[in-house]
Amino acid sequence: MTDLDTHAPVTTPHRRRTTSRRRDRPLGSWLATLALIVGAVYCLVPVAWVVIAASKTSRELFSTFSFAPGTGFLENFSKLNSYGDGQFWRWCLNSLLYAGVGALASTLVSAMAGYAFAKYQFRGRNTLFAILLAGVLIPGIVLAVPQYLLLAGIGLAGTYWSVLLPVIINPFGIFLCRVFAAAAVPDETIEAARLDGAGEGRIFGSIALPMMTQGLVTVFLLQFVGIWNNFLLPFIMLSDQDKYPLTLGLYTFLSKGAGDSDLYPLVIMGAAVSVIPLIFLVLVLQRFWRADLLAGGLKG
Repeated sequence: MTDLDTHAPVTTPHRRRTTSRRRDRPLGSWLATLALIVGAVYCLVPVAWVVIAASKTSRELFSTFSFAPGTGFLENFSKLNSYGDGQFWRWCLNSLLYAGVGALASTLVSAMAGYAFAKYQFRGRNTLFAILLAGVLIPGIVLAVPQYLLLAGIGLAGTYWSVLLPVIINPFGIFLCRVFAAAAVPDETIEAARLDGAGEGRIFGSIALPMMTQGLVTVFLLQFVGIWNNFLLPFIMLSDQDKYPLTLGLYTFLSKGAGDSDLYPLVIMGAAVSVIPLIFLVLVLQRFWRADLLAGGLKG
């Protein structure tokens, strides 16, 4: 046997099958990949432009349109930091309060309601759930003015509660939690806990909630992003700038920028900073999605 024969590559049947599958990849798979790439570019290019534009001075911002970084990043950040005695950071804290507390409360309420719809039999359950699904179809702008009138009637308009209370009930979150509870919490486990003497509250808190954790993370993130980006509700409810969230605060920046072009770089810098918490939250919570996808694949 020669050296050439000794070092000849060995082609296993598994390797041949893998290579054949790659060559025979259907056209639909390539089109799906292309669509995903186009969608990613469509979503990421504006974010990239905002980050780059945040580094430009007012002259660089309006003179030419390019993706070349500017020279005013530190200056813009310093001006944003000192504007109105740190008013921007007050808006950031308000947004964290509205989105964090609102999303947690909404997720808990959605979990309880979804679990009840999935695991309890009671009169009018299907009718109530149909009404709930109809609520998903109602735009938020339709409810904003009636909500303001109700909260103004009890003296809560203009307070933090006027932004927090309307976001606690989330019909779509309740719908998702019903799906998660039906799929993740076996009826046998609930019956076994009842036979052991556990109460309904303990069953929900100690058994159902841990089983629904991966799905609740999705509900929490969707609600957090929705409240963080919400503009209409705070715009109608609030009149005190110290209670503004980031969306409304940046809008006031933009309104003032009509008479002072030097404020536009601050608006863009503020928009770039406002994206950071959302990116951080996605990076932290993505492991729950991976575990959920893996569990779904194993069940399938």
